[in-house]
Amino acid sequence: MGVTGMAEPRAVLLLSGKRKSGKDFVAAEIQNRLGPDVCTVLRLSGPLKEQYAKEHGLDFQRLLDASAYKEQFRQDMIRWGEEKRRADPGFFCRAAVQGAAQPVWVVSDTRRLSDVEWFRDAYGAMVLTVRVTASEETRRKRSWVFVAGVDDAESECGLDQGVSFNWVITNDGDGAALASQLEDLLQDVRSRL
Repeated sequence: MGVTGMAEPRAVLLLSGKRKSGKDFVAAEIQNRLGPDVCTVLRLSGPLKEQYAKEHGLDFQRLLDASAYKEQFRQDMIRWGEEKRRADPGFFCRAAVQGAAQPVWVVSDTRRLSDVEWFRDAYGAMVLTVRVTASEETRRKRSWVFVAGVDDAESECGLDQGVSFNWVITNDGDGAALASQLEDLLQDVRSRL
């Protein structure tokens, strides 16, 4: 039995990458290819945003989307989340996996070494680290603009070093290239089921 008290997952994919690299898109593609009965997408930012919204009287649903509403709170949410993590490094990880029952978990927003360490400690060899990359040009086309205090903070740069990734997926808008990379990754995942 794992941390949640339920059966352990067979594979835990920790997706990381810069803002607008397409982590959510890649997570959705993985789930679509495996099916929702086999694969669930988990977000560490979900529990963070839910708790932040409660403590600050904000609209939780609006903090979940890619809106200007979320952007006006991003820096303070990062600061607040760092305080919570310093007090308890596994706080958001435990909250994210609560209730997950599928054999494959895709954590779509792994951002810090402490997150990777928590999952490795909890799930060991079931953990696969996946870096999603996209060129700055591609990210700009997806409306990315450098923001000081965000794009140079740990929440964006925490996994730029110190992690040897099992998989690196390039997501620059070439559907065939992405499909080929995902198929290689999914072969590895299916071998664990």
